[in-house]
Amino acid sequence: MTSDIAYEVMMDHYRNPHNYGSIENATQKITEYNPLCGDTVHLEMLIKDGRVDDIKFIGRGCSISQASASILTETVKGKEVGSLKELTDEKYLVSLGVTLGPAREKCALLSLNALKKAISGVKNE
Repeated sequence: MTSDIAYEVMMDHYRNPHNYGSIENATQKITEYNPLCGDTVHLEMLIKDGRVDDIKFIGRGCSISQASASILTETVKGKEVGSLKELTDEKYLVSLGVTLGPAREKCALLSLNALKKAISGVKNE
């Protein structure tokens, strides 16, 4: 069940995305696209000493995909890459605090899928 507060947080992130833009000296760049709905998320990260020093995104799509990308950047900034590799789809969806149907879950997970691919080759330090 979705709380009004969780819904408002999602809508605030959609209207006023956090960490939107590019990183000039990014160490990781990846774009994920959902062909079913047309949503796109491009992540750029700066990894230093095994941590996410900075992360930004640019995207286009529904409110859920874009809000989720904004929330993800806030969640992972400063975290160790090793701990992020343990972040599951289920844990991330629960952290959003909203109930979504299967099609909308794909929108919410677009940025997490990009993150997982971006850090898959990064060594834990």
